[in-house]
Amino acid sequence: MVKVNLHVDSDISGSDHVSKLDIQSILSSSFEVEMKSDNEGHKLVWKEVKDILLLKKLFEKYEERPTPSAVYNWRIYGTALIASAAAIIIGYDGGFIGGTVALNSFREEFGLDKMTGSHADYIISNIISVFHAGCFFGALFSYPFSYYWGRRISLIIAAVTITVGSAIMLAASSKNGLAPIYVGRVLAGLAVGFSTNLTPVYLSEISPPAIRGRIIALYEIGWRVGDLVGFWINYGIDSHVTPSTKQWFIPFAIQLVPSGMFLVGSVIMKESPRWLFSVNKHDEAINNLSWFRNLREDDEYIVYEVNQVKESIEYQRNNVGLGITDPFKQVFLSKDRKILYRLCLTCSLFIFQNFLGIQSINYYSPKIFASLGVDGTNATLFSTGMFGVVKFVCTFIYILFIVDSFGRRKAFMCSSTVCSICFWYIGSYLKVNDPTQPGVEAGPGGTAAIVMMYLWIASFILAWSGGPFVVGSEVFDQNIRSFVQAINAAVSWVPIFIMSRFTSDMIRAMDYGIYFFFAALAVLSVPFVYFCIPETKGIALEDMDRLFNKNLPPRIAHSVVIKEARRGAEEVMKEHQGLFKADTAKQTEGRHIEHSTTLMEFNTNKV
Repeated sequence: MVKVNLHVDSDISGSDHVSKLDIQSILSSSFEVEMKSDNEGHKLVWKEVKDILLLKKLFEKYEERPTPSAVYNWRIYGTALIASAAAIIIGYDGGFIGGTVALNSFREEFGLDKMTGSHADYIISNIISVFHAGCFFGALFSYPFSYYWGRRISLIIAAVTITVGSAIMLAASSKNGLAPIYVGRVLAGLAVGFSTNLTPVYLSEISPPAIRGRIIALYEIGWRVGDLVGFWINYGIDSHVTPSTKQWFIPFAIQLVPSGMFLVGSVIMKESPRWLFSVNKHDEAINNLSWFRNLREDDEYIVYEVNQVKESIEYQRNNVGLGITDPFKQVFLSKDRKILYRLCLTCSLFIFQNFLGIQSINYYSPKIFASLGVDGTNATLFSTGMFGVVKFVCTFIYILFIVDSFGRRKAFMCSSTVCSICFWYIGSYLKVNDPTQPGVEAGPGGTAAIVMMYLWIASFILAWSGGPFVVGSEVFDQNIRSFVQAINAAVSWVPIFIMSRFTSDMIRAMDYGIYFFFAALAVLSVPFVYFCIPETKGIALEDMDRLFNKNLPPRIAHSVVIKEARRGAEEVMKEHQGLFKADTAKQTEGRHIEHSTTLMEFNTNKV
């Protein structure tokens, strides 16, 4: 039997205007649960307990203000999954392209097998990196599109462009050459650049503060799903498809699946309420916000959130302006450099993210694992497949247990420390033992190096893979968010392009030194985060200025701001509840409300 004792103040229980927000407030402060076995010996088995604990962790919230339980609904999670289909395309590209261009069938189709090693590496680097060049420009172009046409229409444009680009790539052949692949990858890159800006912004704008990090991290789930499929597609076709045009054609054709999903999903999504408010479409904005929150339009939580957004927009209108160039002026021309400083911080996070080895090992994983002593094309593809599995599993761990519980800041520092240790070991091992040389065995040291590679990717995914996207999408005011996120996204694609284009050259020139390079950058990222990045979990978007503008060290800024925000929210809620009570008293004049405590007991018997 599960016994729940709920203590409700008579002032609230006696009112006709008891809201879900009131009940949530009560539940958070006076909720007792007693678990008892009934007389017949029925007990919760350990498996059920574990399931309950897992679900509790999944839906655990770090709330800035009392929030109705209805706000945390599957409309939010479902929309996030649909929007994150764009990330499947990015992840799939990272997973499949490096292994596909390494297939002998691909090399023979386009004459790479007849080229010198350096020339073939040059062609492969170009195939991989033109995608990222397109991403850079797509991220910049996304800003004017999202400003004038909103998040939803811009995402539809991106989805159409990705689908067209993916189809064009299929025209490549020994007769047509690589030109269709180059053109298609540039188009797909432009669209992906769009989505890397718009999707995190869109998700941050529709998410309740307490689960915003988790919702944005679902974008990372899509990325990892694409990764996983891409890595294992190469292993599967190498194992089961005879070397032929079909062998390399299949991975390219599969790109049409996630692009089609993204296209359909973007059409059925609702527009961001925050963007609608910014263009004075208030009725539609309130309707969409109520739909996302699963509450009535007149619910006090909706009223409170609408007022917050309107106040933020009005502040921007009076102090900055709402024109398309006004964000540029605020960021770069304002005498107050607080936004520019914040932008430098988020750009630095993206630079660290992509210089910590992830792009090099993603796109050149077959070559990387071969350098550690993994022998044979099939074996290296299997190793990269397991690489994708580790990334996928760790992404779920990040969403369930880290991003909104452990937080962003501590996760960054812990991850960097482990990543650095792993790279120092791998570099040191390859310095004293090169298993690619004839007669040199990998030995236990090589096995340990491979383990370190998997430990590195696990640590990286648990913070740096999704963390910069979460922080970058949540720390700016809504009226400049799309603009600065476009800059963040564009900046992030610069190191990605550099590493995807020049990793082969770096390996050739630096050999084991490339791992020391990554290790040193991981070390540098720790003091950067400690001294510059405050914790952002649970902070409302409208309160980010308070978090960064307080004259407080980053290590304590979060606790100070969250206490202030809770105090302010409680005062507003009390005032709003007072209005409801006054209205109730007026309508039910003469009604006697007992000032005593009511005990409500709900007994649920497990059959």
